[in-house]
Amino acid sequence: MKIVLDDLSGPEITEFLDEHVREMRSITPLESKHALDLDGLRKPEITFWSVMDGDTLVGCGAIKRLDTSHAEVKSMRTAPARKRSGTASLLLEHIITEARRMGFTRLSLETGATEFFLPARKLYEKFGFDYCEPFADYRPDPYSVYMTRVL
Repeated sequence: MKIVLDDLSGPEITEFLDEHVREMRSITPLESKHALDLDGLRKPEITFWSVMDGDTLVGCGAIKRLDTSHAEVKSMRTAPARKRSGTASLLLEHIITEARRMGFTRLSLETGATEFFLPARKLYEKFGFDYCEPFADYRPDPYSVYMTRVL
């Protein structure tokens, strides 16, 4: 597997992200859905990576610059057929390394509070993220949990 910067112009990543947003909308009430669509991910403060296995897209993730020292993990997704294959760990390790390289000293995220998101929360815990209060523009939400770690 290799992790590549993605300019979000290809049809494969477009469909992959559309599936992500549809899945999040089916699980989480619209007012609690924080997954970014393609236009939201194309903003200059976002750095986006795709995980490729040969020619097959198997995962993606991004960071969003919040300020000069703080970034947010966004759009972490693994292809359903590749869940629990190590793809998310590989990508999260890459994101943490790149965030440090970019000069960030804190990395935070929002994820779901329901059972569906338990594997994601366990992954973030494994990588040293601790639960925290809402950050940036987030507000308390029964469908969300917030996590952060110092880099």
